[in-house]
Amino acid sequence: MKCKFALCVSLIMAIVDANAESKPSATLIVTNAAVYTVDKQQPKAEAVAVIGDRIVAVGSRADIDLWRGPRMKVIDAGGKLLLPGFNDAHVHFIQGGAQLDQVQLTEAATPEEFAKRIASQVKKTPKGEWILGGRWDETKWSKQELPTKALVDGVTGDTPIFVERYDGHEALANSAAMKLAGIDPKTPDVAGGVIVRDASRNPTGVFKDAAMPLIYKVIPPMTHEQRLRAARAAVKHAASLGVTSVQHMNPEFADVAAYSELAEKGELTTRIYAVPMETDWRDQAKVGIRRAWGSSYLRLGAVKGYADGSLGSRTAYMFEPFTDDPANRGLLSDEMHPPSAMRDRLMQADAAGLQLRVHAIGDRAISMMLDIFGDIEKEHGYHDQRFAIEHAQHMAQKDFERFAKLHVIASMQPYHAIDDGRWAEARLGHERARYSYAWRSFLDHDVTLAFGTDWPVAPLDPILGVYAAVTRATLDGKNPAGWIPEEKITLSEAIEAYTMGAAFAEFQEREKGSISPGKLADMVILTDNIFELKPEAIRNAKVKTTILGGKVVYGEP
Repeated sequence: MKCKFALCVSLIMAIVDANAESKPSATLIVTNAAVYTVDKQQPKAEAVAVIGDRIVAVGSRADIDLWRGPRMKVIDAGGKLLLPGFNDAHVHFIQGGAQLDQVQLTEAATPEEFAKRIASQVKKTPKGEWILGGRWDETKWSKQELPTKALVDGVTGDTPIFVERYDGHEALANSAAMKLAGIDPKTPDVAGGVIVRDASRNPTGVFKDAAMPLIYKVIPPMTHEQRLRAARAAVKHAASLGVTSVQHMNPEFADVAAYSELAEKGELTTRIYAVPMETDWRDQAKVGIRRAWGSSYLRLGAVKGYADGSLGSRTAYMFEPFTDDPANRGLLSDEMHPPSAMRDRLMQADAAGLQLRVHAIGDRAISMMLDIFGDIEKEHGYHDQRFAIEHAQHMAQKDFERFAKLHVIASMQPYHAIDDGRWAEARLGHERARYSYAWRSFLDHDVTLAFGTDWPVAPLDPILGVYAAVTRATLDGKNPAGWIPEEKITLSEAIEAYTMGAAFAEFQEREKGSISPGKLADMVILTDNIFELKPEAIRNAKVKTTILGGKVVYGEP
């Protein structure tokens, strides 16, 4: 084509301008960062480009500068560590949000302090309302005995209370609460639960596992506004800790309704996979919901069951009796009375396309659940069901290979190990404790680990969980080199369990879990590069910035 020089230049510049306008530019760039991607194809980088809610490029600062555009937000990370957003694979999210405003008993170091905190809560509780929450821990008391109604009746009067132990498997009621529930010495025991009684068979006020609903049934349900308030508190707390996704175990459907409303209003700053009770599996199946159904913000498609109780409450179901309670092997949950009923329900739920996730803590409970999962796979064939055992705390050595063979996910909470490790050997003895919280053994058997916290049973902070997994240093300071140090894992492995492992547990490994092109732009900037810290210092790191779907939801922009 012949043209005058000036005209040719004008045509070329017009073409360049048109191309420049058509080339996509980032809406967000995070640069000058120490990026740990949790992506084996490209483990480290310096910068990330985002368009909308998706990552489009990961690379050097020079690479990502090519994505700059006129309407773009830039975050200079100042050389700090950038990780994928943390995904908590096991929480009770509404309960945790509510607990933020309830009486705090975890740090009550004496029975007297316990009663004092209850008394203080009574003064600010409107007449007719209950005092709930609590999360007490009698193992911190010099005389490690369960609290009784006598401890609190004098300061509560006619204000009913039902405050849970920190593991959530037993709770203390005062006399006012038991009167409302119609509990007296003639109240019969409950399969899968315990009404603790004194020498005269009078209830002491402590109810364990399946006995707890005797009190819960008379507690007024949360209103929708209360659920919204708890959910808002929970997502705000999660954002402050770099938690961008959670897997909410056994929510009520009213909780899901609250999440749905917040999502509609654009207020849901945590992605939620809701996992209701397995006893209600038909509620999802009858409308055709299958595993991981929903949006990137709110999904359903799984069910959660309970096989047993907890170690702290001596209700975990064990092959052999507890060392410090020789007449007790723990309890099967009410859902496991009989085990064939649990097997039948889970068989039907799997046939309906729902994911199965079951709480099992004691070695015998875990083994029984593996039996049931094996039966289901034999009946239906393997089809990437992603069975998960929640907690999987105290393993029989023989069952690691079965875990792997059945492709069962170990959904575990590392903070529990450094907490329970203060007293677990008194319950189990040294030999049986060897395969407690056995993260290394699971990984060595190619079992997928998905980490979480069980919040509000333990703090929601994933940094504390990573610290626990790497150090196994118990909270009492008595095991600085690690309790059962053979089961420590590396920092990289711990982060992967909190990101990719947790994403895999909810069928979302293609959507999140690593900083990779095409995935959701959920990321967190830490105040410290924990890869450069001594292991014992990891717990001091904090979150500087949390990014969800390419938007800053916490901290400095």
